[in-house]
Amino acid sequence: MAAGHVFTSIQALRGKEILKGVTIKPLAGEHVMLNYVEFEPHSEVPSHAHPHEQLGLMIEGELDLWIGDERRTLRPGDTYVIPGGVSHGARSGAGRALVLDVFYPLREDYLALFA
Repeated sequence: MAAGHVFTSIQALRGKEILKGVTIKPLAGEHVMLNYVEFEPHSEVPSHAHPHEQLGLMIEGELDLWIGDERRTLRPGDTYVIPGGVSHGARSGAGRALVLDVFYPLREDYLALFA
């Protein structure tokens, strides 16, 4: 990941499929991580929780997102905040979906995938 200043692009970031049809492309600084997430049609990240605070921006497509007991369909420009420890998940529909997540602190599990 990044050590010092970096110029890059989403296309240049290395990706890894973490679930069937779900690819992540993280970019980490010293304290904060961006994570570009590509969902193929009908892909799902099942309900889960982690200690990291997560903020997101829907870039392209549509995504059903659930946080705790609340469920929404996100479209480009929609945003969300998921406090650490809160259960959440997502599922794409008939088309691709692209999301930009921000994590604090760094997702060490994601960094380990790219070590």
